[in-house]
Formats: sequence, C-alpha cells, structure tokens
Amino acid sequence: MNKPNDLPFQKLHDTVSKCRKCPRLVEWREKVAREKTRRFMDWDYWGRPLPGFGDPAAGLWVIGLAPAVHGGNRTGRVFTGDRSGDWLFRALHRAGFASQPESRNINDGLKLTDCYISAVVRCAPPANKPLHSEYDNCLPYLLREKELLKNLKIILCLGQISFSQTLVMLEKAGFGPFRPKPHFQHGREITLQDGTMLLSCYHPSQRNTFTGLLTENMFDAVFRRVNSLLCRRR
Repeated sequence: MNKPNDLPFQKLHDTVSKCRKCPRLVEWREKVAREKTRRFMDWDYWGRPLPGFGDPAAGLWVIGLAPAVHGGNRTGRVFTGDRSGDWLFRALHRAGFASQPESRNINDGLKLTDCYISAVVRCAPPANKPLHSEYDNCLPYLLREKELLKNLKIILCLGQISFSQTLVMLEKAGFGPFRPKPHFQHGREITLQDGTMLLSCYHPSQRNTFTGLLTENMFDAVFRRVNSLLCRRR
C-alpha cells in the first residue's frame, strides 16, 4: 500500500483517522465494527475514518462518496473489500494506475501510480446516506488534499454526490462560483481556471453495474480519456 512520503500527508492521514466530529457516524461505524457481519466474523474491523491513499505526486484524483460499511470500514482502506472497489481497481489496473486488479486488505501489496483516491465522507454512513452536516465536517479534509496534491491535473468524481460535493470544495478553494451550477452527467468535463480538469462518471455501485447503467467498457472509456488528458500511453 502506498504510504505518505512527506510530513503534511502523514499529518493529514493521522488527523482523519482520529476524527470524531460526527456523533452519528462514530456510533454507527463502531457498532458495526463490534457486531460485524457473519461472513466477516474473523476480521478485526478498522471501524474508524478512512484517509485517502495513493501516490502523493498523482496527476489523477479519484473521489468517491464514502466507505462501505463492510468494505473500507472493515479493511481500513477506501474502496477495499467491496464490489465497487472490485470494479474500480480492475479498471485502474487496466489503465495502468494500479499494480494489481484487486484490493482485498491494506497489506495486499496494492500500489497506485499517478493516482490518489479518497471520498467526500470518511466514515461509513447508515444506509449509505450522509447528512449535510457530515459532508460539511469532512470538507476540510478534501480541501487539504487538494492543497497537497501539487501535480494534480484531473479530478474524477464517481457519482452525483461526489460531483456536487467536489464542486462545493472547489468553490471553497477559490474556484468558481459555478453559475449556473453544473449538473452531473456521465462523461462530463469541466476545465477549471488553473487548467485542472473535472470529470464525472457513474459510481461503480452494484445498483449501477447490475442494471447496466455502467458497463466495464464505459468505465474503461473514462480511464482511456484520463490517460489521454494526462498524455499517458497504454
């Protein structure tokens, strides 16, 4: 797993993993970690907020919604140990950003190249539905990642909520205001004032992949576009 290689990233990771700003999320994530689910009874659940992970020199930043309750909340790494992550890491591997096509636990050897991954909410929310106050409490972490990712060229938002909350973060960071507010659509591209590209894509949730709203060919096409924009050859 990629480790932060400088003090600012390490400090942010430590701060995120100790966060207790949202009582509802703290109670839920810790309850699930204690009670577990039958198929993962032998796991020692992480049960804490999840920092981002990946290459600190990344040109691509992938932003999801929140950790899965028996995925990242169990394994300690976002998109790790759940079906959405299966889709994401297969696509990242095919596109040359991930060292392997699967992500099972934080010690599985996965490394990201030119890619960093995080989420707009850092704790698993009940029913996968964060409250507005919980988005607000996590916003400073997203802002700090934006500051630290010095080589950033592309922000890829997975899903409508990630897209809308990333727009909020960008406005707080001095981009925008976005008027009119862009609507989410798969494959949308927005160029920011500094030349960074904001891309949107359907989230690889089971609801989207099982219904065919998002196919692997569609997902691969997004990453081919990312590679093209980064001038990376595959």
